[in-house]
Amino acid sequence: MSATRLPHRTGHSLTGRPIRPVVFVVDDDVSVRESLASLIRWAGWRPETFSSATDFLARPQDDAPRCLVLDVELPDLNGLDLQERMATDRIDMPIIFITGYGDIPMSVRAMKAGAAEFLTKPFERDVMLKAIQHALDRSGAALQVAAEMKTLRTRYASLTRREREVLAWVVSGLLNKQVGAELGMTEATVKAHRGQIMHKMKAESLADLVRIASRLEIPLPPRSSNSSASRPPA
Repeated sequence: MSATRLPHRTGHSLTGRPIRPVVFVVDDDVSVRESLASLIRWAGWRPETFSSATDFLARPQDDAPRCLVLDVELPDLNGLDLQERMATDRIDMPIIFITGYGDIPMSVRAMKAGAAEFLTKPFERDVMLKAIQHALDRSGAALQVAAEMKTLRTRYASLTRREREVLAWVVSGLLNKQVGAELGMTEATVKAHRGQIMHKMKAESLADLVRIASRLEIPLPPRSSNSSASRPPA
């Protein structure tokens, strides 16, 4: 059966530059590797094939949108064990399992561990293409979140120690006057620091700043007994 060509989607790296998505294939059957590589290339993605889990793990990582088409039974490390190994250092790489004799407990274990799909050989080309596209979309979304967090951490690192203190008190819900009382500075000084913080963090509003602080998991300072302001709405 001929496969339906899916719309080609170019991914982006952590630096924001366009980059061609990569589909890794790990299978000890050379005919399966070659067939999948041809299908992946036809769909507009970049295939990289490996005959063993060991060879795949030795491949240096990059930040392209990527997914892994993985055979369950391999000569060294089996697919389920490789999935467990990847949970620590390749968490943003979705896995599509393929097997010639899968059973329900095996598929349940794989899916519970986060597999994107579990397909039994022989699989339909369209089914595989859709599974890969879904997995690459997941990877691209994860990379986008990682890029956003990297940017936020860089911006936060640009703040002075005093600005970080003011930020923590401001997002805790205190007014400028109350922040000044907590930190021993005038309200005007707090306003000046707050303006610099908004500029450096590129926050458009106080609510935006609160959301940024929440994403960065900035710890809120303990309230003193005379601080009665409530947290602003997010």
